Amino acid sequence: MSKRQLVRTALVSSAVMFGNFASAAAQSTAVADAVSAADQYISENAAGILTGFAELLSIPNDAYDAENIRRNAAAISDLFAERNFSMELLEYENAPPLIYGLRETTGAARTIAIYVHYDGQPVDPEEWTDPPFEPALYDGAKTDGGTKIAFPAPGEKIDEDWRMYARSAGDDKAPIPALLAAIDALDDAGVAMSSNIILVFDGEEERGSDHLDEFLATYADKFEDIDLWLFCDGPIHQSGTPQLVFGVRGVTGMDITVYGPNRGLHSGHYGNWAPGPGWRLVNLLASMKNEDGDVLIEGFYDSTTPINAAELDAIRSAPDVDKKLRKQLGLAKTEANNALLAERILKPALNLKGLKSANVGDKARNIIPPEAMASIGLRLVKGNDPEDMLDLVEAHIERQGYVITREDPDEKMRRKHSLIAKVTRNDGYPAMRSEMDDPAFAPLIDALSAVSDELILTPTLGGSLPLYMFETASDAPLVILPISNHDNNQHAADENIRIGALFYGVRAYAALLTMPQ
Repeated sequence: MSKRQLVRTALVSSAVMFGNFASAAAQSTAVADAVSAADQYISENAAGILTGFAELLSIPNDAYDAENIRRNAAAISDLFAERNFSMELLEYENAPPLIYGLRETTGAARTIAIYVHYDGQPVDPEEWTDPPFEPALYDGAKTDGGTKIAFPAPGEKIDEDWRMYARSAGDDKAPIPALLAAIDALDDAGVAMSSNIILVFDGEEERGSDHLDEFLATYADKFEDIDLWLFCDGPIHQSGTPQLVFGVRGVTGMDITVYGPNRGLHSGHYGNWAPGPGWRLVNLLASMKNEDGDVLIEGFYDSTTPINAAELDAIRSAPDVDKKLRKQLGLAKTEANNALLAERILKPALNLKGLKSANVGDKARNIIPPEAMASIGLRLVKGNDPEDMLDLVEAHIERQGYVITREDPDEKMRRKHSLIAKVTRNDGYPAMRSEMDDPAFAPLIDALSAVSDELILTPTLGGSLPLYMFETASDAPLVILPISNHDNNQHAADENIRIGALFYGVRAYAALLTMPQ
């Protein structure tokens, strides 16, 4: 038995002591039947799964495109209504609809809520090989030389290494066709679900889920009986192995503008005399982080919740992918003397998102510009409060001699202070991390282990989701079940889903929908 399997066994065994799920024999039979039904359904209906997914992906889904977001919401709602879900489009002023669905199971003592977001990142079609909302099928990853092929006819053999390219193919529409297929597989085979299922599909996650807390408060009665939140987003492990994830990082950030002369100056006439805002900015940023990746801002790590024993065991038992990733990404060395990625994402991070000071390359001019600007992002972990973390950054800026303002400085301020920084704070939210040894997760771990005996248990994703809102609105435990391939070009051009990842989702959802109570 591998160390990873030992960790899973320990977590499942701890739950058995509390009597929280049925016998191992019953567990094995129920889930095995469901996975078998999923396999049979995939073998007979694979082409239909792909064409149905392509139809959904063809509807543009930028969260700011209100008309098409509503088209998405209506189409998705109809698909689940056809499968005996009671569907509603929950409304809040100036917000995309929150799709809500309920399918009750006779005799079920547990209610699982499944979260997916159906909006996607904006697109620049010029950056895409194929139009982003005209799904294209390839016989492999484009980066590996894959070529475009026709969508298969019913009954045609399908290779799981094929890729479908379209915006939101991986993030985050993929769970929708996988869940639909899992439900069809169980219904066709007469395999009963073991839980009541609530659907919560968000239409503005990629723009920050600005109204999600209002939805959860306004419609609180719809969420009060939930026993487990299952969030379907994110990629599988970089090793290519399925994972179950118990947390996400939080996020916040700020824009920093520093100033030089009040107009652009000829660098020949004024260089070595007029301070350059670009130099000021890079020196300020360099004071925040050293070459090995340690953040030098006073108190930056102090509020971080320590890693517990279960999380440490999970990190140590996960596949070591760091050396392979460094090779793939062309990195001779990574931060903290090649510390494990799984450990680094359990610390808060300070990232430089962008810099601007005049122009570069062919557009560069011999000037000292009036200002320079940087956008920095903070990825937060459990224990970090977004506003407190931004306070620490601002205090650091002030210790470097800067006066902070919220507006562009006027001439009086410019003449009085040599170092001025305009700081504009971004919205953000805190991290969330569930206790991995919570007995509520044991049936799910065991069920998914029937789909993949190498299932990885991961303390947290590197990315962010607004799970803190659900943690505030409900006392039910939360966990993340990703299905997308890790190399899906999430948020970028040529976003894709590996067909095998989609089919893994069908099997995984079939298993969790039937896990014993």
